[in-house]
Amino acid sequence: MSKKIIIAGGGTGGHIFPAIAIANALKKIDDKIEILFVGAKGKMEMEKVPQAGYKIEGLAIAGFNRSSLIKNIGLPFKLIKSFFQVRRIFNTFKPIAVVGVGGYSSFPVLKYAQTRGIKTFIHESNSFAGKSNILLGKNATKIFVATDGMEKFFKVNKLKITGNPVRKLIVENNISRTEAIEFFKLSPNKKTILSIGGSLGAKSINEAINKYINEFEKNELQLIWQTGKPYATTAQQTAKGRANIYTSDFITNMEYAYAAADLIISRSGAMAIAEICVAKKPTIFVPYPFAAEDHQTVNAENLVSKSAALTINDNEVLDKLVSSIIALSNNVEHQHTLKQNIAKLAIINADEVIANEILSVV
Repeated sequence: MSKKIIIAGGGTGGHIFPAIAIANALKKIDDKIEILFVGAKGKMEMEKVPQAGYKIEGLAIAGFNRSSLIKNIGLPFKLIKSFFQVRRIFNTFKPIAVVGVGGYSSFPVLKYAQTRGIKTFIHESNSFAGKSNILLGKNATKIFVATDGMEKFFKVNKLKITGNPVRKLIVENNISRTEAIEFFKLSPNKKTILSIGGSLGAKSINEAINKYINEFEKNELQLIWQTGKPYATTAQQTAKGRANIYTSDFITNMEYAYAAADLIISRSGAMAIAEICVAKKPTIFVPYPFAAEDHQTVNAENLVSKSAALTINDNEVLDKLVSSIIALSNNVEHQHTLKQNIAKLAIINADEVIANEILSVV
């Protein structure tokens, strides 16, 4: 009889892509395993998970809205409704284990599994654990974490440091810079900056680039600019007629983007950091200031303390970002130091370690 495992969570690429990496690693070890994803209706997992070849069930749930308290009025009802949906999913699918990767859809799924005595596993990708994971961690079977120092959030005997799962396309990337530059129809003779503001985009980064767009051409630089959907139209208008700018709301072929990049501008979500460590590129991180418990700042500072990256505060980005990336592009020695130190932090087999740990106890 095949083992049935639920993987719950999502909301952003930072939760979805590691979840898919874990699923792929489980299937590689035992191809008879049945995997069902559970996410939130209307979120990007509902599109990305089926594209990866897995089934997904969507819950009618939303997260706590920090910017508008009035939008949280319906939250208790959505949470109650989601528990009924979860019960139906469990009764139909009958999982022997549940893996939570973060995002608000993971909470009701893991909570329900724990009330039924089903083994639960948590992957906490950040250097600062989220409140839901701390609550769920008390009754979890095992907790996989990206960095050391997480015993302040979880019981030591449940912890295993695994790093963050990185997509195989990134880990096994052997695309040449020439091939990648050609893919984006850019020049092989110019230094290339890759700007990635997370799967949903980064307003402050986009506005800074838009304001100083002429500086790239003046300094013989070209730009691969992932904007997120909200800024896509503005960016397309700005990039019109500029041969040194490639812009897209979402870059599906990130292996090409990393291969083409000489330097990177990025938010400091855990998965972005994990991928950039593997890509070994000099990077300026701009932590998203409204992330829960300000975990993106903690993530970025972890790298800065190891001389593995630079960081700029979100409120200083508008007038500091472009001049800083230009200065770094002209400082070959500094680039070399950042490359060497970020490469030391790369972990390429977290998905396999997590999959083996799960299967050793279910």
